[in-house]
Amino acid sequence: MGAPPPAPAKTLKVLLYSDDAQVRESLRLALGTRPDPDLPALALEEFATAAALIERMDASVKGVRADLLILDGEAVPVGGMGLARQLKDEIYQCPPLLVLTGRAQDGWLATWARADAVVAHPIDPVRLAEVAVGLLRPRVG
Repeated sequence: MGAPPPAPAKTLKVLLYSDDAQVRESLRLALGTRPDPDLPALALEEFATAAALIERMDASVKGVRADLLILDGEAVPVGGMGLARQLKDEIYQCPPLLVLTGRAQDGWLATWARADAVVAHPIDPVRLAEVAVGLLRPRVG
C-alpha cells in the first residue's frame, strides 16, 4: 500500500455582486481562477440582485461559507455600499468585503460602509487582483 492521496486544495469562494452583467464579467476576467500561485483556485459565484446575495449569505451562516465578497457600489436599485454595511451589521464574522466605487474620491463612503477594501471604476484588472489576493491571503489557514 502507498501513501494516502493528498487532500484536495481548499477552494476560495468569491461572490460577485452587480446588476450589470458587464461589470460581473470584468470582475470574472480580472480575477480568473488563480490570481496568485500561492493561493488555492477561486470558485466565483455571480449575483445580479441583492436579494439573491443575501439569500446566499444566509446559507453562508449555515455553513456554506464565502471567503470574499466584491460588491458594486454603483449597482441599482441596491448599491454595494448599503449592502456592505447591512452585511457587516447582520453577519457574525462577515467575510471581507471589497467595494467598487464610482470614483476614487468615493472611498470615504466605502469606509462608512465598513468595506475592507475599495477599488474604483473603471476596473483595473491588476489592481483588483492585487487587492483581492490581499484580502484572501489571511483566509487560507
